[in-house]
Amino acid sequence: MAYNLVVLVKQVPDTKRITGEAMNDDGTVNRSALPAIFNPEDLNALEMALQIKDAHGGTVTVLTMGLPAAAAVLRDALYRGADDAILITDRRCAASDTLATSYILSCAVKKLDYDIVLCGRQAIDGDTAQVGPQLAEKLGITQITYVEALVGLQDRVIEARRNIGNGRQQVRARLPVLLTVVGEANEPRVAAAKRLMKYKKALTPIEIDTLAKAAGDDPTTAAKTAKSTADQLQARGLLIKQWDLDVLEADLNWCGQSGSPTKVHRIQSVVLTARQTKDIEPSQAGIDNLIHELISDKVIA
Repeated sequence: MAYNLVVLVKQVPDTKRITGEAMNDDGTVNRSALPAIFNPEDLNALEMALQIKDAHGGTVTVLTMGLPAAAAVLRDALYRGADDAILITDRRCAASDTLATSYILSCAVKKLDYDIVLCGRQAIDGDTAQVGPQLAEKLGITQITYVEALVGLQDRVIEARRNIGNGRQQVRARLPVLLTVVGEANEPRVAAAKRLMKYKKALTPIEIDTLAKAAGDDPTTAAKTAKSTADQLQARGLLIKQWDLDVLEADLNWCGQSGSPTKVHRIQSVVLTARQTKDIEPSQAGIDNLIHELISDKVIA
């Protein structure tokens, strides 16, 4: 039996490269100050979806909400094996917290034919792990969180193993279902060369418009160029779908800042400084001496 799979992914700032400019004064992330990457656990969710497709057939649709630049993670997903990709981008989505984000995503998912929705356990720019469960609640479907392995899938019944911190739990659920996937679930596959060569030319409408305007033509000529390019890409299956809040028929009261009850009370910058340093000889003897000192100082036992 084939299954329709929807994978929610996110382009996030690389939090391993945090600088002093990483946060804005209002408590939001200054995304322009950090390089953008594919949220790590979303890659695990994508890999699990692709494994289900490989075993049972079906389709994998990847969905992201973000700035126009977030199309990069959609192309990455297409390189790895996704069948379709959708970008939700709208200025009115700005400053959405997890509640508003899950509402917007639920409007999008409801427009798709799905059996299983997958997403990473959490995004590294927020670490809340809230969007997946909130989305399942808004869709009115069963959720299985912290999934580390898919045990079985037959006759629209899924069996999965959850990592619950101090143990593991094996559960069953009838489809439709939402899974949040942990990083230990699998090793994400790399981009396939043939798919990379094909989909590297895939673009969203907003990217096409930007390229057309950058050519320096007058607005009328730029619009004609953009439409011609979009038509050509559409015919070749390379036009990435782009939705805004109007397409989603979303209630604007539940989107963006107006739909986000979360408020940042205070931001505190913590700078750790070393009171004393010690050079360690790069040898086995140097390491042994360091361990003995740490034991002596009762840093380790």
